[in-house]
This record gives sequence, structure tokens and C-alpha cells, in this order.
Amino acid sequence: MPEAERVETQVQQIKSSSGRPERQLVTTGTKYEFQFGYSRAVRKGNVVRVSGTAGLDENGQVVADDVGTQLRRAIEIMTKALDELGATLEDVVMTRLYLADMHDSDTIAVIHGETFRDIRPATTLVKTEFVDAKILVEIEAEAVTGPSHA
Repeated sequence: MPEAERVETQVQQIKSSSGRPERQLVTTGTKYEFQFGYSRAVRKGNVVRVSGTAGLDENGQVVADDVGTQLRRAIEIMTKALDELGATLEDVVMTRLYLADMHDSDTIAVIHGETFRDIRPATTLVKTEFVDAKILVEIEAEAVTGPSHA
């Protein structure tokens, strides 16, 4: 689904029948969002979820053939989606990393650690096969905004 990562995004407000904002969506407007029925990111209340995000450029092409560069770009895209919905990396409570080759786990661990070491979200690593064989890694995230209830 390379097209799904285009830089141009829109935030849509979806309202409930009472007229209150029920959710906000970050969309790229690609055919895959319509075909599969998903958004880049969704906010409902104080919860923000970012779909699996690959390291693609503005034209939907894989940015490099190495996992590190792909993950760094995917984190940039994910961070932008969080920001558009009023969240930050510090709000992230869960990440999931999808990896084509487990031999790359040390590389992505370093990059994930650089990004989240002080935040320490719950994290899962899953080995998978991607629709586009050039994609080596994806990241998805869940964030909770607002005051801590701890």
C-alpha cells in the first residue's frame, strides 16, 4: 500500500447525531483508505491511534532499502499524524513494530529506543510479510492525551 503514505493529509471531523464531534480522522485521500476503509490516524476523545506506517516518501515510494532509514521515516510520518490530532510522542502508550526479517531487530531496537527510551510505551514486535516486498518495517501507535489519571 505505498500510496497510503503521501505527505498531504487532511483532518476530518466526524460528528455524532447530536452534532458533537465524535472523532477526528487524519486522511491521505488515497484509494487504499477508501478501499480498505481506514485512516492514517483516528482520535476519539483523548485516545489517538495511528495505523501501521511505513517509511515512504511523498510519492509513496520506499525511502531506502535499509530498515533503519525506513523506520526513521515511518516515525516522522507517525509523529506528524499524532501532532495533527493534538498528541505528541510523550502521549504514546503502545507501539507495535512489524518487521519482515527478525535479523533486523537489533537495528530497530536502537531506533525505537532513541525515540521512546524516556517514554517507555508498551511495545510488541511482530514478524510479518508486507504487501510491498520493499517495505521492511512498519510502526503503529496508540496515544492517550490529557492529564494523567495515575
